[in-house]
Amino acid sequence: MAEGELLWTPSPSYVAASNVNAHLEWLRKNRGKNFTDYHELWRWSVESPDEFWAALWDYFAVFSDAPYERVVDRARMPGAKWFEGSRVNYAEHLLRHEVGARDRTVFYHATETRALERISWRELGRQVRIVATQLRSLGVLPGDRVVSYMPNVPETAIAMMAATAIGAIWSSAAPEFGVKTVVERFSQIEPKVLFAADGYRFGGKEFDRRAHVGEIVESLPTLAKVVWLPYINPKEGPAVEGATSWAELLSHPDISRDEFRFERVAFDHPLWVLFSSGTTGLPKAIVHSHVGVLMEHLKLVHFHANLKSHSVMFFYSTTGWVMWNILLAALLEGSAVVLYDGSPVYPEADFLWKLASDTGATNFGVSPTFVQIMEKAGLSPGKRFNLSALEAVLISGAPSTPETFAWFYRHVKEDLWVTSQSGGTEIAGGFVGASPTLPVHAGEIQTRMLGMDVHAWDDEGQELIDELGELVVTSPFPSMPLRFWNDVDDRRYHESYFAAFPGVWRHGDFIRITSAGGCYIYGRSDSTLNRHGVRIGTAEIYRVVEQLPEIADSLIVCCELPGGKFFMPLFIKLRTGFALDNALIARISTVLREDCSPRHVPDRVLAVETIPYTLTGKKMEVPVRKVLMGWPLEKAASRDAMVDSRALDWFIRFAGEAPLR
Repeated sequence: MAEGELLWTPSPSYVAASNVNAHLEWLRKNRGKNFTDYHELWRWSVESPDEFWAALWDYFAVFSDAPYERVVDRARMPGAKWFEGSRVNYAEHLLRHEVGARDRTVFYHATETRALERISWRELGRQVRIVATQLRSLGVLPGDRVVSYMPNVPETAIAMMAATAIGAIWSSAAPEFGVKTVVERFSQIEPKVLFAADGYRFGGKEFDRRAHVGEIVESLPTLAKVVWLPYINPKEGPAVEGATSWAELLSHPDISRDEFRFERVAFDHPLWVLFSSGTTGLPKAIVHSHVGVLMEHLKLVHFHANLKSHSVMFFYSTTGWVMWNILLAALLEGSAVVLYDGSPVYPEADFLWKLASDTGATNFGVSPTFVQIMEKAGLSPGKRFNLSALEAVLISGAPSTPETFAWFYRHVKEDLWVTSQSGGTEIAGGFVGASPTLPVHAGEIQTRMLGMDVHAWDDEGQELIDELGELVVTSPFPSMPLRFWNDVDDRRYHESYFAAFPGVWRHGDFIRITSAGGCYIYGRSDSTLNRHGVRIGTAEIYRVVEQLPEIADSLIVCCELPGGKFFMPLFIKLRTGFALDNALIARISTVLREDCSPRHVPDRVLAVETIPYTLTGKKMEVPVRKVLMGWPLEKAASRDAMVDSRALDWFIRFAGEAPLR
């Protein structure tokens, strides 16, 4: 399959029925804008952002206690202020469709321990209001932090909505995370309440997390209350003294929608803290606003996912990945979502397709890695399951190859809108993605998303067309982080995105934008690890590995390979008197799995004589990654900028002698 080969063209009726087309018609009638296609709409959205975002505010009839004073105060980054004067609540908008769809299904949910069940809009609203009221009775105030160590079950979604409904700040960690990884995140934001489950089940095996929860609670002295979910052992009581069970929390009498008060908050009030690991120091605690995420998610699910009230969105995710947050954003459109916790290939390799069939999923989201599993198993889900409701596939988490796209058309459905997206935890959304009005080409991301002024730049800041460059954003957008938590003078925020090009967001991805407007992402241009769709900071691994007495230093990289595969080797420098053997490799894997997560475990561990450093004392992760992926040394690094000019020689030999695998 050749890159860029035409695979699908939307029918005229599909385009006419799309949300993009409906908005174009609305703009003609209400704004006098006669745009003929998506590309004209995108250009207007980035050249006239005040008009574009103001139009979306009216189009979606955003609830606010007060009108905003202006759309954005300045066209500079960072620090642009969006919709000053407005007072909104994100959770209120998630539940706004409850009134007109009380008995319609909003959640299909299943796990390896729970059979497939449904929750109605009425029941969801009821439970959110009860939990929110109970949190208020516990003394949770706007601005307090409420955190979760729970699987992808309805209780976690309800807790998130309840916390944000009263103006508390939400944050979540997946239960597969080890104690150290969780504490490094949550200790930064000093939470008041923790929702915790007793464990989870994956691949037919139960993982008891009661001891983990105990250690986490001991490490978070600001906690005033623990809410306990007996998930894998429903008959057992809380393992934390003084904890309140989920059942106790829900024992409060019902609160009607008219009685309940959503806490509408100011434009700069935090909604949640998401964590995206950096290469140095603690994971970045990224703070987003209610109004910024609301506007981004309304745009994302409506125009780029083309969701409608009848849609059923299914994206396989854990609660520690931003895609969980984005999945729940489907509620903004009145759509149903599918929540699943467990292995994607248990008890059968095509289990997710069975779940998609059973729930009537219209939109199905997975990573390219999942497609590789399907290919290896020789599966053709379209032949085995009823996927007649399926309209679109969303591929996210890693660059997609032409073969990934082609697999869906060969083995799932010929008439299918197969899309690839790229964005990040940092923006709780996407930079480049899909439009239902455009054709699908193999391996190509269809377009730049509305309101995202995305370009490819060279190292001198010159725009590139049909050439590989850095993904940059040259104008502000609402879902930019408000700040990083406890980031004095926004120093780390600036260093992360604005150090390379002052006033311009540099995301750390390689991108090629074609003259026709299509986009191709070619992996990370910085040292962040992308492992099976989840970005990992190298510092997380170094902090664990370098505590082992045998290891003096280490360096890790993740290389993207053809076919959407990855190779993540860990290079270690041993202390004198120690050797790398199977026992040490096993200990490294065990400590990373337990203290961090299974995704942190490297594919190979190799001993090297020295770890290469720059003259400024930084590990040369990006140059090593480039060398391993076949870049010539003169383009990968400068020996003059190294502490030891010979330190890269071992990696050059390794790249030439051993193909990546």
